[in-house]
Amino acid sequence: MMQNGMIQTTKRNLTGQDIKTLFLASLGGALEFYDFVIFVFFAAVIGQLFFPPDIPDWLRQLQSYGIFAAGYLARPLGGVVMAHFGDLFGRKRMFTLSVFLMAVPTLLIGLLPVYANIGYAAPIALLALRVLQGAAIGGEVPGAWVFVAEHVPPRRIGVACGLLTAGLTFGILLGSLAATAVNVTLTPEQIHDYGWRLPFLVGGVFGFLAVYLRSWLEETPIFLEIRQRKALSQELPLKAVIRYHGKAILVSALTTWTLTAAIVVLILMTPTLLQKLAGFSPAATLEANSLATLTLSIACVLVGMAADRFGAVPVLVLGGIGLVVCGYLMYVGLHNAPQMLLPFYGLTGLFVGTIAVVPFIMVRVFPPAVRFSGVSFAYNVAYAVFGGLTPLVVSLLTAKDPVAPAHYVAVTVVIGVVAVLVHGRWARHLPIGRVQAAE
Repeated sequence: MMQNGMIQTTKRNLTGQDIKTLFLASLGGALEFYDFVIFVFFAAVIGQLFFPPDIPDWLRQLQSYGIFAAGYLARPLGGVVMAHFGDLFGRKRMFTLSVFLMAVPTLLIGLLPVYANIGYAAPIALLALRVLQGAAIGGEVPGAWVFVAEHVPPRRIGVACGLLTAGLTFGILLGSLAATAVNVTLTPEQIHDYGWRLPFLVGGVFGFLAVYLRSWLEETPIFLEIRQRKALSQELPLKAVIRYHGKAILVSALTTWTLTAAIVVLILMTPTLLQKLAGFSPAATLEANSLATLTLSIACVLVGMAADRFGAVPVLVLGGIGLVVCGYLMYVGLHNAPQMLLPFYGLTGLFVGTIAVVPFIMVRVFPPAVRFSGVSFAYNVAYAVFGGLTPLVVSLLTAKDPVAPAHYVAVTVVIGVVAVLVHGRWARHLPIGRVQAAE
C-alpha cells in the first residue's frame, strides 16, 4: 500500500513468509560462499596437480593463489552486470542466477582433468571457472542484501541483513569444516588422488539444491511497486548511481574497507600470522579460527538487531572500539598470555560481527530504483581494491612491525566510523520503502 510515495510496511511485524525468505536466502548464501572459499583450503594440492611438476614450489603456489585471487578480481564485473539487470528486470531473477552461476563452475572444478592429463589446458580451464565463481559471488552478496532488505519491514532491515551476513560467514566455517573432515579421514595420497575433489562436488550438488529452493522465493514488494508506478531508472542504473549518488558510494566504499580489514586481517590472515609471529601450531590456530567464525556468525544477527533498535552510528562506534581492542589483544595480548588464544579469538569473532552494520547502511543510502547497482558497485569495487591490497600491505608492514595488523584494523575502523558520522543522517532510520527514481 502506497501513501505519499511510501510503502506502508513500517508497523507490521515479520510474517511467516518473511521468515521463510530470510531462511532460504541465508541458506543459499552460506552454500554459495562455501563454494567460493573452498578453493583456498586446497590451494596447495591444486597447485601440485594443475601446474607443471618441474617448476619451483614457490612459483606453483603463487600461480595457485593467483587463480584464487582472480575470483576476487571478477567480482566487480559480475556484480555490476547482474545489478544492472536486477534494477531493470527484478531482484529474484538475478538472485537465483547468481547461485546457479556458482554451482556450475564449482561442480566442474571437481570434475576437471589435471595437468598430467591435458597439460596447460588444465590451469586455463581452472582459471576460467574461478572467474565465473567470482562473477557469481559479485552478484550474490549485494543482491542478497538488497533482496532481504526489500522484503521485510523497514524496522527489521538490520536483522534481515544480519541473518544474511551470518549465512555468508557461516559458509566460511562450512568450508573449514569440510577441509578438516577431508584431511582427517583421508591420507595425503588419497587427498592427492581424489579427496580434494569431494568438497567441490558436494558444493556443486548443494548449489543446485539452493537454485531449486530459491525458485520458491517471490519478487520483492518494493521492486514490484516501483515497476508498477513506472519509477524504474530512466537511464543506465550504474550511470545514475555515479552521477547522482557519489556521497553514497563514498560512505559505502569506506565502510566496506572496514569490513574488508576485519574479515581479511582478523579472520583469514591471523591464523597464519600467529603461527609465524607467535609460534602457535596450525592445529591450534585452526581450532581458534573456527570458534571465531562461529561467534562471528552469531554476532552478525545480534548486531543487525541492535542496528534496528539503536541505528547504525552507535552500533558501528561501539563495535569499532571493540574491534580495535580485539586487534591488539590478538597481536599484543597473546604474546603475554598465549593460553588465552581461544577466548581472545572467540571474542574477536564477536566484534568482527560489527560488519553486519555495513549492509544495513548501504541498502539505506541508495534509492530503490538504483539500489542494487549502487550497493553492488560500491561494495564490489571497494572489496576488490581493498581485499586485494590488504594482504600485501599488511604483510609488508608486519615485516617491520609485528603489531602492524592491529594498527591496520584500527585505522580502517576510524575511517569507517568517521565516514558514517559525517553522513549520519543517512545511517539511521532512512525510510528504505521510499520509491523514487534516480533524479
